[in-house]
Amino acid sequence: MIRSVAGALALLALCCMAVPAGARPVSVGECAACHGEDGIARDVEVPHLAGQNERYLYNQMLAFRSGKRPHKEMRVMSRQMTNEEMAALAAYYAALPPR
Repeated sequence: MIRSVAGALALLALCCMAVPAGARPVSVGECAACHGEDGIARDVEVPHLAGQNERYLYNQMLAFRSGKRPHKEMRVMSRQMTNEEMAALAAYYAALPPR
């Protein structure tokens, strides 16, 4: 039930291009596989995203998509996202408490 409410809030947020605190963007499940649902990566080679600057996160996703910042997996992931989804993901991870 909570996940369906969070999903509905995330879709609303994407439409409005803003993410309310606690709402989860649609693509966060794919990101969570490496970066953790709480933004804390379980692998030492993967960066933590929780509490990072929202603009920084968004710009990095744009850089991965353009190839300006090379990383095979992130390029594939970012090419599948719209700018709105990237903004929602950046807002979601920026709102999480850092480690």
